[in-house]
Amino acid sequence: MCVFVCLFVYLFILVPLWSGVNVAGVALKTLDPELGTDSDKDQWKNIHKQVVESAYEIIKLKGYTSWAIGLSVADLVGSILKNLRRVHPVSTMVKGLYGIKEEIFLSIPCILGQNGVSDIVKLNLNSVEEALFKKSANTLWNIQKDLVF
Repeated sequence: MCVFVCLFVYLFILVPLWSGVNVAGVALKTLDPELGTDSDKDQWKNIHKQVVESAYEIIKLKGYTSWAIGLSVADLVGSILKNLRRVHPVSTMVKGLYGIKEEIFLSIPCILGQNGVSDIVKLNLNSVEEALFKKSANTLWNIQKDLVF
């Protein structure tokens, strides 16, 4: 089983968490410290690029992504109605996490149950990942702060 985690921030800005990539519980970063960097001989950064571009490719070919959205919503609803307490990337308040001081809602791994988000999965970000996350959060904050309701 391969786990590749991205923190979804503002539309298609993704922060790849290379330190969290594992296969069958073995962290790939321990096997290849260059994983996800410019020095990575296997060019894992291309996976991140493909993930970002895949949504655009689907929209270009089909004109929409409604099936993926519908299936995702059904999965979220199932976790809530059945109190499954499964981990899903959902938008939640991140103030206080990873040094974020503003009231911003970002998509991060959360445990969903009968009352909605019951817990946030706190990931151990390395300094590069945390800096990218803060930069993305700041980008969103600069848009959000000027909104008038």
